[in-house]
Amino acid sequence: METVNKHFFNDLGVMLGRSMRHISRSMDTIITVTVMPIAFMLLFVYVFGGAIQTGTDNYVNYLLPGILLIAIASGISYTAFRLFTDVQRGIFERFHSMPISRSTLLWGHVLTSLVSNAISVVVIILVALIMGFRSSAGILDWLSVIGILMLFTLALTWVAAIAGLTAKSVDGASAFSYPIIFLPFISSAFVPTESMPSLVRTFAENQPVTSIVEAIRALLSGQPVGNDLWTALAWCVAILLVAYFFAMKVYKKRF
Repeated sequence: METVNKHFFNDLGVMLGRSMRHISRSMDTIITVTVMPIAFMLLFVYVFGGAIQTGTDNYVNYLLPGILLIAIASGISYTAFRLFTDVQRGIFERFHSMPISRSTLLWGHVLTSLVSNAISVVVIILVALIMGFRSSAGILDWLSVIGILMLFTLALTWVAAIAGLTAKSVDGASAFSYPIIFLPFISSAFVPTESMPSLVRTFAENQPVTSIVEAIRALLSGQPVGNDLWTALAWCVAILLVAYFFAMKVYKKRF
């Protein structure tokens, strides 16, 4: 068992290093993923912020959680793209002919997604600080925020893995992310759900993004989280488990 585990982690390190080298050689992917959410943040704070009533004095504080989720949703589309590219080039078959752990091929892409999205999140938070974002959160609150964002990234990355393994074209590999990017706009990310029409409000209050946004917002402001935290965790874990199951099923069936 120790030998198997040793080989697995060694192989995983090789696959992670390979994917990260691709990222480092193509920094435009991280820049693209980061610039769009920052542009949204600038637009909503400095153009629309004065007309949006959220009950808070600092709109960037209210806005930031949703912007972070949009950045992650944008970032995972590149995971699907990289997987699709590897499949089309026959990279998986080549690695499978070598004595390496088969699952590390997928996990290498998954961990790369976590690292690259973490970089984007840090950059966006730094920009938000320049724009006036302030937080009264303690260390445990920040750790909780990091945990939620990592779990959200992991869940969506496995959804991206399904798209990358099954897509018939480059556009198809990344198109799945568009509805996910759009979800924060029909949530409490930009405006309170109370201001929405009843039908839209019902959807907004019962979709996963709202609970995740509310949990992160409460943690960053040092306020009681309540049930939003558990609802957010439940959504993330449920999506993660279902996506992981189907991703591995597709992977084993195809390779």
